[in-house]
Amino acid sequence: MRVMHVMAGAEHGGAETFFHDAVAALDRQGLDQIIVTRPHHAGRLRGGRAAVYVAPFGRWLKMPTRHVLAHAFERHNPDIVQYWMGRAASFAERRGAVNVGWFGGYYDLKRYRNCDWFVGVTQDIVEHVKRNVADPARCRLIHTIAELDDAPPASRKALDTPAEAPLLLALARLHEKKGLDVLLDAMPDLAGAYLWIAGEGPLREQLEAQAARLGVSGRVRFLGWRTDRAALLRASDICVFPSRYEPFGTVMVEAWATGTPLVAAAAAGPRAYVKDGENGLMVPIDDPRALALAVRRCMADPLLRARLSEGGRESWRANFTEQTFVRTITGFYDEVLSARRGRS
Repeated sequence: MRVMHVMAGAEHGGAETFFHDAVAALDRQGLDQIIVTRPHHAGRLRGGRAAVYVAPFGRWLKMPTRHVLAHAFERHNPDIVQYWMGRAASFAERRGAVNVGWFGGYYDLKRYRNCDWFVGVTQDIVEHVKRNVADPARCRLIHTIAELDDAPPASRKALDTPAEAPLLLALARLHEKKGLDVLLDAMPDLAGAYLWIAGEGPLREQLEAQAARLGVSGRVRFLGWRTDRAALLRASDICVFPSRYEPFGTVMVEAWATGTPLVAAAAAGPRAYVKDGENGLMVPIDDPRALALAVRRCMADPLLRARLSEGGRESWRANFTEQTFVRTITGFYDEVLSARRGRS
């Protein structure tokens, strides 16, 4: 079985992080893979066994990307081509392979018109796809993974954070959807707590100015984009996930994988998976007061933190391990190839 992955995503983001993790997991399994992606992903992917091709995926000028895709297809003759998200799927052509469209959110299905099968990362996303395709039987749920390394906790001293201070962590693009302004609005009510924000994006200057205006700059650290997610989580007391819009949320699963207590806003993804008081605390979207109350409750109650930590680990073990993902997606690949042979 040979699978070609087509990824046109941004340099940073949860879906992009999962893409890298998924390719690496399948590489360890020995799957024959080819990758066509943008330059900012190519360098990080060339250490594995997969052949990597670079394409621009331009919005208006499509021929250079189509040429790269045609060349990669002709050279490797893949059995399956998996298109990761809408931009990639808009380049899908019928060349004899099975085309799979991957959904990490509620994407417009017009871009997936040349896909044969569809994968969503939550049941709600799968239902969204089923409502908009001709054959709902060709839709499958495949969860993401969080397999983090065994790195020791990141150094608080190196990030000018007192060893004894309650430490909050937010892992997110600095974008309006992620609700980081709500988290900053909660910080004045969280006396003594420090906050690390790991991520980059268009709102950095605005968020830094907000922290200064609120008088909490001395307790907030903007770390930029980080790849040491496990180390940051293990150094933190609470992972805060305040997104306004979140179809799923890889951060949620990463917190569970490391046993870091989770406080999340009730966006679609967390709402589907977080059981309030069991594997996390749930608060309303856009409510800094409720967010501060939940964080204070968690900070003050070590038994609650222990319960959320263990509940999160159980949720991770049930659905989001690398072993579960590899078994599920390779079984899906076998299914779609069997269906193609049956039609032939």
